[in-house]
Amino acid sequence: MKSQISDLSAMIAELQGKLEVEFAKRQAELRVRLEKGKVVFDAEIRQRHRELRVGFWQFIARTRPQVLIIAPLIYSLIVPLVLLDLFVSIYHAVCFPLYGITKVKRSEHLVFDRHHLAYLNTLQKFNCIYCSYANGLISFVREVSGRTEQYWCPIKHARRVAGVHANYVNFSDFGDGESYHEEAAKLRKELRENTTAVRSTATPNTRK
Repeated sequence: MKSQISDLSAMIAELQGKLEVEFAKRQAELRVRLEKGKVVFDAEIRQRHRELRVGFWQFIARTRPQVLIIAPLIYSLIVPLVLLDLFVSIYHAVCFPLYGITKVKRSEHLVFDRHHLAYLNTLQKFNCIYCSYANGLISFVREVSGRTEQYWCPIKHARRVAGVHANYVNFSDFGDGESYHEEAAKLRKELRENTTAVRSTATPNTRK
């Protein structure tokens, strides 16, 4: 059974790699490339993007009134997000070295590049930065908590859990007391060697 699970995990990783290839092909079709980490478009494409941009006030006029009314509520979430970021970052910086866990690369989760798109107006770019921070932060926190779980309690649940992190598939089976301690020690060692931990970040949403 374990060999089958390992084979399926390998197949998933292979499919993710193929997905990345297809993403790269699509970016080439759209004539977008990265040069020294900076997003670059051909001049012709960038000019076309400017022509497609909807102006700020025109964009506001098209927005439903109820959306404008609840906008402050949406933006107010920045407060708990920043607090979450602060506390998790402190925990990550202090505890991971003490546990011997390889630290998470924040830059792989929080990516800000949508503001380079000329077909977005100022408000749209701001919203994209906000969403990039919120979702990138949740991804970062998820990876930190996933590695913490792998260190302290690498046991699968008895019930199916939706949206588990990538490391979860390698956890000890629920009820397998015979091999738990041996597997837990192995999983801790992998965190130090940064083998399983790296694999969990290799998902499509990390592409650039």
